[in-house]
Amino acid sequence: MNTKGLILIMLLIASMFTNAQQTELSGFVRTYEGINYKTGEFSIIQQTLNLNFAKSGDKVAFKANPMMFLYNADSLNFRMRELYLDMYFDNFDIRIGRQQVVWGKADGVFITDIVSPLNLTEFLLPDFDEIRMGVTAVKINYYIGNSTIEAIAIPQFTPTERPNDYSIWYIEPDFPAPPTFDWSKSEITPSIENTEVFLKYSAMTSKIDFEIMGGYTWDDNPAMHIQKEFDMSTGSPVLVGLNITPQHHRLGIGGGSFSTEIKGIILRGEAAYYNGKYFQTADPLATDALIQKDYLHYVVGLDFSIGSVKLSTQFIQQYIFDYDTMMDKTEFKNTATFLARYDMLRETLHLEIFSYIGLDDNDALIRPKITYDFDDSFSVLLGSNIFIGERAGMFGQYQDNSMIYAKIKYSF
Repeated sequence: MNTKGLILIMLLIASMFTNAQQTELSGFVRTYEGINYKTGEFSIIQQTLNLNFAKSGDKVAFKANPMMFLYNADSLNFRMRELYLDMYFDNFDIRIGRQQVVWGKADGVFITDIVSPLNLTEFLLPDFDEIRMGVTAVKINYYIGNSTIEAIAIPQFTPTERPNDYSIWYIEPDFPAPPTFDWSKSEITPSIENTEVFLKYSAMTSKIDFEIMGGYTWDDNPAMHIQKEFDMSTGSPVLVGLNITPQHHRLGIGGGSFSTEIKGIILRGEAAYYNGKYFQTADPLATDALIQKDYLHYVVGLDFSIGSVKLSTQFIQQYIFDYDTMMDKTEFKNTATFLARYDMLRETLHLEIFSYIGLDDNDALIRPKITYDFDDSFSVLLGSNIFIGERAGMFGQYQDNSMIYAKIKYSF
């Protein structure tokens, strides 16, 4: 469908809902432009329309959240981020439809926050509520005093969304031979057998807030099953081709999170144990260069203030159990984050810097920004995304994508 057609449909939907009795309409329009430091060219030209329609009653409620992104002049991306119905009972609620699910205590990293898959087409730069994708699910919340049991079933699997090969965020894989791809096993057919299920228990006490979770899910990132072709005519095997079959596999996950206050300092922690993850190996003669291992992913963080400056720092580690030296991944992967924020001029001017630091690869993503709120509905943001380090690092690989950017946003 062309751009004009989608815009007309969005306006028609807005008209229908706003004419309905007691339907609430909110959202925002935003313009977002970024300029590459190195080339002086625009890294991004994006216009966004976000609409939220909501109506609630004593027993039922609904929400619809269509979102439209216009890139450059003619590339339109339409997303129905959420579209669900809520039903309220005496001690439990049911939500049915497309929804975002947010779990965990970590900032800027996903540990137990794994129910909603991620849109990584712009790496980790968008707001996190825009990185999370909606899932079609049934969610039940059962309330027991200050505790909640949350059960989720997702019949239709949605994988992580990656950048296209023409995007500045696409990194060409380094294959040792020309690859061919077979995508026939990358689809997960919706069925009872293939349904993803999650369960979480959370409680709020006077001393600590905590969550315990588990899930039986599909890996959002497919394992690359590689069949190698060798030329044996020279007497020793020479790799001449690769047949690659991306395939999603089941994962069992268990973990939890907590937060507590100790003399004005917030201590947070979160961990998840992954059972049955497939990792790539570098075995030059392996028929299918994959190995299955368990791993632990955890974070410990502190939130505190010095005067009027709000500070936060986190240490994040991934540890692979029963490590094999032939694996492409390292046994430990260590990352840190740092956040500083200062609000001034009666909390209308906000100064902030957030950084990811790759402790193993000596790379980083540094994100300073200044936001000025003209009023409750209109704001202007000026910021920068600075990638530093070697190309082998998670952040250093994007060293040519450092940019300065501006966002102007009107909320209604």
